[in-house]
Amino acid sequence: MWMNSYPYQFQARKVRAEFFRLLPISLFVVAFGAAFGLAAIQKGLSPLEALLMSTTVFAGASQFAAVDMWGTEVSVLPMMAVVFAINSRHLLMGASLYPMLKDVSPGRRYGLLLLLTDANWAVSAQEYQSGRRNLEVILGGGLVLWLAWILGTALGVYFGGLLQNPKAFGLDMVLGCFLFAMALGGKKSPRVLVAWFVAGAASLAAWKWLPPNMHVVVGALAGGVIGLFWLEPGTRDKQAAVEGDDHGH
Repeated sequence: MWMNSYPYQFQARKVRAEFFRLLPISLFVVAFGAAFGLAAIQKGLSPLEALLMSTTVFAGASQFAAVDMWGTEVSVLPMMAVVFAINSRHLLMGASLYPMLKDVSPGRRYGLLLLLTDANWAVSAQEYQSGRRNLEVILGGGLVLWLAWILGTALGVYFGGLLQNPKAFGLDMVLGCFLFAMALGGKKSPRVLVAWFVAGAASLAAWKWLPPNMHVVVGALAGGVIGLFWLEPGTRDKQAAVEGDDHGH
């Protein structure tokens, strides 16, 4: 009987290395987890409910939005729409990783995506542009960020008064600066630069004229369209060479 072959093999040593590689970023995730824990308690969630949400959902911006809409009567459909809008960028993030994910069995593939965040996606995508495959950063980096988010939520639930306004310390800028640094460190081809400009312009326009959180969707889709329809000369050959080299090993 014919069996599927999935050539990508995870390396435990590399997973541990990526865990510690993203450990510094996770410290700031703890701070925002604490802010979420405090906000959840103030909105009437129990400590257990707040911790369960962070453990099973693991989506910071979406959790803040859901808590903001929380009350004695919760409008489920509007909440689902807002959460989907905020997290819709993960559709494009996951699609961008497909050249690597297709070499992983479906069970591992979808389990891995549960740990996908902006930070570990940025590292993996940048390294793939340079011809290296690194799904270990999704696993190892995602684990440390997930644990940091849960720890931060617990601290916010029980000691939230110690950090009521993380923005006062500039902590809200840390992840944005990290992603910006990753973008600047990658291959700055004309296609990438145009995609940045179009995504940024579309996002700003949506932020000004569309409902809250729609700028996330609009910006991601606008940049994604550039990447989808504008394939630079030689890109297919380069990707084929990388895949052929991986299969050869």
